[in-house]
Amino acid sequence: MNNTLHIIGGGMAGSEAAWQAANLGQKVVIYEMRPKVETFAHRTGNLAEMVCSNSFRSDDDEQNAVGLLHWEMRAAGGIIMTTADAHKLPAGGALAVDRDPFAESVTATLTAHPNISVSYEEIDTLPDDGQWIIATGPLTSGKLADAIAAETGAEALAFFDAIAPILYHDSIDMTKAWMQSRYDKGETVEEQTAYLNCPMTKDDYEAFIDALLAADKAEFKEGETAGYFDGCLPIEVMAERGRETLRFGPMKPVGLTNEHDPQNKPYAVVQLRRDNALGTLYNIVGFQTKMKYGAQTDVFKRIPGLENANFARLGGIHRNTFLNSPTLLDGQMRLKTKPNIRFAGQITGVEGYVESAAMGLLAGRLAVAEMRGETLGPVPNTTATGALVTHITGGADAKTFQPMNVNFGLFPPVEGLKSGRRGRKDRYKAYTDRAKVEWQAWLDQSGLDDS
Repeated sequence: MNNTLHIIGGGMAGSEAAWQAANLGQKVVIYEMRPKVETFAHRTGNLAEMVCSNSFRSDDDEQNAVGLLHWEMRAAGGIIMTTADAHKLPAGGALAVDRDPFAESVTATLTAHPNISVSYEEIDTLPDDGQWIIATGPLTSGKLADAIAAETGAEALAFFDAIAPILYHDSIDMTKAWMQSRYDKGETVEEQTAYLNCPMTKDDYEAFIDALLAADKAEFKEGETAGYFDGCLPIEVMAERGRETLRFGPMKPVGLTNEHDPQNKPYAVVQLRRDNALGTLYNIVGFQTKMKYGAQTDVFKRIPGLENANFARLGGIHRNTFLNSPTLLDGQMRLKTKPNIRFAGQITGVEGYVESAAMGLLAGRLAVAEMRGETLGPVPNTTATGALVTHITGGADAKTFQPMNVNFGLFPPVEGLKSGRRGRKDRYKAYTDRAKVEWQAWLDQSGLDDS
């Protein structure tokens, strides 16, 4: 057992951790309970299945923190980014992927690796020996979550996550909708027309908000409370915060011109993004919801252009569990009370596909070093990866800890640069330039970069 790295969970983090370790010569077993044990959100038994959005968000590695994280993972030979690039869809400067071929490709690549085997069984206890990485994500099984809570002496924190609906393109009325990326962003026509837009007048918007607020919502089980992560709020929760909230959020009308009525600016716009390479499926951007299924179809068909929409998948809500990592994990991502176990991915309190995969990448490399009798130096907190792991393992306040996306607010300042909006472009470029140099230096000095 001591010669094998065991990884529980075959999502983004577990897949990336396995890939990194295996390419460094380490034997790896991935334990994935699907498809034998199903979850609310998953549809297949594939590794790295995308259950919410199909977007990895911005791919700008000079002005955006998540784009920088993309760059760092590519520099480390990450499977998630390599596969995402191979299955990229037009998304106006973002990195969106064809979700099913993406997961199928990750699964095929990992299962074909001579150092990787996959066991489709559920692990529901915390092992006492061997090197383990727990990367079970937001849908950690109840038994394993109970075992973690029993070991840590504290209940796992929880919030509720929502997924957005997907519909068929041929059911959209294109005499009302049009194709355009916000501000025509993108270098090609395909990128500049990557989003499908449904315009609303003020009356349309007000009627939509009324219906949204009145719709039947999913109820919570006894003892559950709805603590949402602010980066993934259901649209009805946003609407409850104020009638104009959605119009300044996912339905903002800026940077768009209705080709059917160019003289009149829409009061609000609902955007949809391609969900597969064929362009037959589109997801409604930012429309995570906890409405009941019948209510969803009634409310969403009020959107101009979607009156006859045919839904491939409706939205939903599920419990999302994560650790109070600043209290429980050390700087090497190990559980302080059981240092043979590392945690990675969304269960550590990072939010997003890329952030989860990045923590898997780091955990895999840290585990291999330890199994070789080495200790990797800390990842500089001036890098996107380092800023994230620093945040979850001690940089955040344990009393107010909640899931966090990567952002430049986690980075130490660059001396001599002005703060504020006016200096933001130069400041972000300085952050990313510094990060790239220091991330590559960390890879080189780690002794594990075999590329």
